[in-house]
Amino acid sequence: MSDAKDRLAAWIDAHFDEEVAFLQQVVRIPTDNPPGDNAPHADAVAGMLGQFGWQAEKYPVPAADVADYGMRSITNLIVRRPYGGAGPTVALNAHGDVVPPGEGWLHPPYGGVVEDGYLYGRAAAVSKGDFATFIFAVRALEALGAQLKGGVELHFTYDEEFGGLLGPAWLLERQLTRPDLVIAAGFSYAIVTAHNACLQLEITVHGKSGHGAMPETGRDALQAATRILNAIYGQLPALKHIKSQVPGIDSPTMLVGRIEGGTNTNVVPGKVVMKLDRRMIPEEDPVAVEAQLRALIEAAVAGQDGITVEIRRLLLSHALRPLAGGQPLVAALQRNARRVIGEDIPAVGTPLYADARLYGERGIPAVLYGAGPRTVPESNAKKADERLAVEDLRMATKVVAMTLYDLLDASVSPERGG
Repeated sequence: MSDAKDRLAAWIDAHFDEEVAFLQQVVRIPTDNPPGDNAPHADAVAGMLGQFGWQAEKYPVPAADVADYGMRSITNLIVRRPYGGAGPTVALNAHGDVVPPGEGWLHPPYGGVVEDGYLYGRAAAVSKGDFATFIFAVRALEALGAQLKGGVELHFTYDEEFGGLLGPAWLLERQLTRPDLVIAAGFSYAIVTAHNACLQLEITVHGKSGHGAMPETGRDALQAATRILNAIYGQLPALKHIKSQVPGIDSPTMLVGRIEGGTNTNVVPGKVVMKLDRRMIPEEDPVAVEAQLRALIEAAVAGQDGITVEIRRLLLSHALRPLAGGQPLVAALQRNARRVIGEDIPAVGTPLYADARLYGERGIPAVLYGAGPRTVPESNAKKADERLAVEDLRMATKVVAMTLYDLLDASVSPERGG
């Protein structure tokens, strides 16, 4: 087995310039979400995979569903690599949509520039980097010529920034896939086995516009919204006292990330819209949290003459939790990370939320693992000058390739390892 893993590592080293160039291509095609016009990227990736002799199945989401979702186009991809025999199907999932670049970049956000050992670009680390990790790990595995069992599927989806409901969830609901294990995009110095839940609400405060010189003729929606803001932020100290037992996850968080409203400087605001983000630790009950939040918001403006409030759920992302049957995958990743990186890699939780939970909700063990640094801030993920150390890409590709070998080699059981 050691010889096989040495050959996997050698193949990845020999093809690493090609892998970096592939990632540069993937990064250079914009996929900002919003606006979420991502079908062109999927088409391009399918074409690149065709150069390896692989067929990418294209699954376009109906235009009406995409529009209702607030995006422009989504085409999800599945690449199936069946090896035969009795063995697991391991899915590798990464998302191609990204938050818009924003300002402050010193490198072109869609340039894919390599400088001083880093590849710069939006989604270089999260998660276009793992398009390259997963593809080249599977190519290395197949180049061995070993007898394999089970199979691999590559799932490239395009709406993680909007919640994944038209990505992995859409594929699973239509029974287009049902893997046994999942490795979703992550970071190379941690194996994430749990993550927070997330509730996002849109709060619309209705009042009545009035002339600024005669404010008594209106009903100030912004003044009412301020009462709601004070109630929300007044809860933060109590949230700090709620602690998770999952390593890597601390306490719930809550913030209002966007506020818009009013007509003009000299007009009493007749309408204000706020968007709230509430992260829930795995131990919390999302139903109870949402009910408490709604009651808090409504109570804040109760009795305010001429003021009404609408509360609309934008997103409810459930927590990812470890599932029975996932331990061989975690053990294989840890074993091979120790071999490649030279240190013990923990299995932890993260306060983020990701598409992995969509597999977990259906009873499929899923973890997050992939190319990236030790911590999210080091990569500048979702900030200016997002970057990926190319050596982290190399190591993650080797770890994933060796893990797939442990799980799928017909001559060895996952528990024995190598």
